Amino acid sequence: MDDSRASHGLIQWHGTTIIGVKKSGRTVIAGDGQVSMGNTVMKPNARKVRRIGALDESGKGKVIAGFAGATADAFTLFERLERKLEQHRGQLMRAAVELAKDWRTDKYLRNLEALMIVADAETLLILTGNGDVLEPEGGIAAIGSGGNYALAAAKALDDYEDDPEKIARRAMQVAAEVCVFTNDRVTLEEI
Repeated sequence: MDDSRASHGLIQWHGTTIIGVKKSGRTVIAGDGQVSMGNTVMKPNARKVRRIGALDESGKGKVIAGFAGATADAFTLFERLERKLEQHRGQLMRAAVELAKDWRTDKYLRNLEALMIVADAETLLILTGNGDVLEPEGGIAAIGSGGNYALAAAKALDDYEDDPEKIARRAMQVAAEVCVFTNDRVTLEEI
């Protein structure tokens, strides 16, 4: 949150750790469930990772997405990304680039406070409000207040573990033990 908003007395919402791990032909995105306001846990079981986009043969969305930031802003971004996926026939990279352009240039979207990790079977990306579409080196990405802790843990495990779900779950456990704005109620989706 920028200083101008903090100086106007607005309460800052903290929290969230989201991690994406792409390895061995599988991709997972995991996120914690804690929503905090100041030093108070407002909700311990929020669902910050979900499936979106066209449905696969099992009836689930072909794209998974996790968000860090303001919840209403994240829902707006999920909806916009879904529309972009429809417009670009499920091509995640193209949809993500178009969303990032809109996010950076649209007067309304520019004010949204969120980050996203999105993935399909081929691609893992971090999307930011600055117009960034980043494909993480090594297939590991993390965002949010505990993101650096989860990222470090996942990178440490990467040489020793082939299962992306195990890496993501252990990384989330480490983040929950260190970051006060992250809890151990993990939602995980896999592509």
